[in-house]
Amino acid sequence: MLPPRRSTSAALLGLIPALALASPAHAGEGSGNGEIVVTGRGLADGPAVPAYDVVSLGREAMLRAASGRIEELLGTVAGFQQFRRSDSRSANPSAQGVTLRALGGNAAGRTLVLLDGVPMADPFFGAVPLAALAPDRLAGARVTRGGGNGAFGMGAVAGTIELTSAGPAELGPFSASAMADDRGDAEGSVALAPRLHGGFAVLSGHWEGGPGFWTTPPAQRVAASVPAAYRGWSTGLRLVSRVAPGVELQARGLAFADQRTLRFAGANTSDAGADASLRLVGRGRWGFDALVYGQLRDFANVVVSSTSFRPTLDQYKTPTTGWGGKLELRPPALAGHHPRLGADLRVVSGNEQERALAASGATTALRREGGRNSDLGLYLEDDWQLGALVLTGGARADRWAIAQGRFTQLSPAGAVTTSTAYPDRAGWAASLRGGARLTLGAGLALRATAYSGLRQPTLNELYRSFTVFPVTTQANAALANERLVGSEAGVEWRAGPASLGLTLFADTLRHAVANVTIGPNLKQRQNVDAIRTRGVELSAGLVLGTLSLDTSLALSDARVRASGAAAALNGLRPAQTAPLAASATLGWRPRPGWQAQLSLRHTAAQFEDDLQSDVLPAATTVGALLSAPLGHGLALVLRGENLGNATVYTRNQAGSIDLAAPRTVWIGLRTGGR
Repeated sequence: MLPPRRSTSAALLGLIPALALASPAHAGEGSGNGEIVVTGRGLADGPAVPAYDVVSLGREAMLRAASGRIEELLGTVAGFQQFRRSDSRSANPSAQGVTLRALGGNAAGRTLVLLDGVPMADPFFGAVPLAALAPDRLAGARVTRGGGNGAFGMGAVAGTIELTSAGPAELGPFSASAMADDRGDAEGSVALAPRLHGGFAVLSGHWEGGPGFWTTPPAQRVAASVPAAYRGWSTGLRLVSRVAPGVELQARGLAFADQRTLRFAGANTSDAGADASLRLVGRGRWGFDALVYGQLRDFANVVVSSTSFRPTLDQYKTPTTGWGGKLELRPPALAGHHPRLGADLRVVSGNEQERALAASGATTALRREGGRNSDLGLYLEDDWQLGALVLTGGARADRWAIAQGRFTQLSPAGAVTTSTAYPDRAGWAASLRGGARLTLGAGLALRATAYSGLRQPTLNELYRSFTVFPVTTQANAALANERLVGSEAGVEWRAGPASLGLTLFADTLRHAVANVTIGPNLKQRQNVDAIRTRGVELSAGLVLGTLSLDTSLALSDARVRASGAAAALNGLRPAQTAPLAASATLGWRPRPGWQAQLSLRHTAAQFEDDLQSDVLPAATTVGALLSAPLGHGLALVLRGENLGNATVYTRNQAGSIDLAAPRTVWIGLRTGGR
């Protein structure tokens, strides 16, 4: 059974109407024929973006996932992975870290995820609220693999995923969908996107929930076992308005909450939050992008013993705040140069609160742990156009700080039994990035880049211990920052309907944070010397009339370099990191309004744990989608997940298994949008 509904508070939802007051519509917008020219986006890219390993997914891609989930869509990009194979219906929200290039093995993401320029990672855990990012609300996604050091570059050690919200051009004035599957799960969404005089507004909502699927194999089910029931909702409001010639004000609010039950009755999690941002974009001779944002998040989790099937720990509250902003300037281009300079700030603070429980249900101890992290970044980049050659270079300096760390334990009566204050730390770190792209003609181009990057350990890694029964993983307040050094070279070819991309990369993540076994059923987060990964990323596409084919392949050789207390890991592959991942999508559009596709995804075997004692076998899944017009703006939608009913392990802890979604068939209706 799911827990009672938890949300951040009515005050969080009040952020959304407050944004409406901050962005009034103005007259004078248009091109003489009534066309609205505000974009709702940031400044245009410089000429050097193609020098990096970039994959773009458009609006059409946002609507073609068999599961309807953003993680499946991003999984078609070679090198993308989550910490676990679970999707956001059955994963613990605190473990939804995303990364690229086999640098995983950690629940905190090593990839920067932005929505309309705003960092989306949870301020405490570093995970991404994937369930709140409904693909039908997005215009597209751009994935840049390799370290980044532009705006909010601290944290982009494996790359950057930039999500762009949909506007009236994608949604139309009204769009909605409703779907149900063969287990009784359901989902629905609605969006209103009117064009206002001087801009536009988008009000959207999404809901999903149901009994879920069995994550426990039949042979391991007991009386306390239950399917992974889930429910969640999210709502967003965007207002975009022209406030002066060439100047655009963008306001956005997002509120969400979801609850999930994991494996046993009573093992409930809840995750809720509200984000708000204001952005001012100037597209004149001197371009500028000024952004401020705030985040309020909360998380709760009950740990249930796999032997007594009673709660052993109630992590009942994790109030967390994050806030920050950026200011980027684009001076006028001069002699082929396209410079940009800026500063950004991120501040996060949080305090996890939990109670340890006896078998009787009585509280045996109360614990509080948390702190405050901050980062001030200064960056400068320049693109230099020299005919067919584009050169790019950038530098970033980060003033990072880890402060106010504290662990407190109290008796059930509230008396303090342990109180530890950890030393504050701070310092400066520099990151560099540079590259080149040469267009050779006949659709052929060569590119190469080198980069470095930085990631602070999260509040979760520093201060919060956790249990996936019976294994406990301890926090470590002495963790050092991760540092990445890497390089890549690639070739791209486009000729009519065909395209091909090949990238070779070599990355070294120094002081990588890993969950290191230190005893029976006991791990601790520690910095290992490094994770070194070498690999190949391949993508190919072909369009032949009404048929299209998109494929991707990622091959990687990732190895841990470790000494001292973690020496047993030296030479092993990082946990939760597959050496091969591939996907292929075959699409068919026989006539306007009709769409059919068949998708295949394969992930090689990987290890559950740092010592490579538990294997997650290789898995191949097949999905399908069919959309057929019914008239009057309605379309029939059929979706099929894991049509081969493959057994996909998401957890293998000494033979205790969790599974991903089995075969699932959805049917529903969609109207409006595109």
